[in-house]
Amino acid sequence: MKTTNNLISIFGTIDDPRSHINQLHNISDILLVGIISVICGAVTWKQMREFAQSKEVFLRTFLQLPNGIPSE
Repeated sequence: MKTTNNLISIFGTIDDPRSHINQLHNISDILLVGIISVICGAVTWKQMREFAQSKEVFLRTFLQLPNGIPSE
C-alpha cells in the first residue's frame, strides 16, 4: 500500500482543470482507477469502468470514491 499512498500523494498535487460543477470524483481516484484498470488489461473507457465496479470493495480500501466509481 506504500506505493499506492505515494501515488495518491503525487496525484493529489495535480491541478484539477474541471469546473467545480464537474468535480464529483477526486482527480486522484480517477487517475488511479485508470492506471490500475489499464495495467489489468482494460482498453476502453467501458472496460475501465467495468473493472472498477468489479473491484470496488478492494479499491475502497485505499481510494475515497465519495460518489462511487466514475463513469466512462
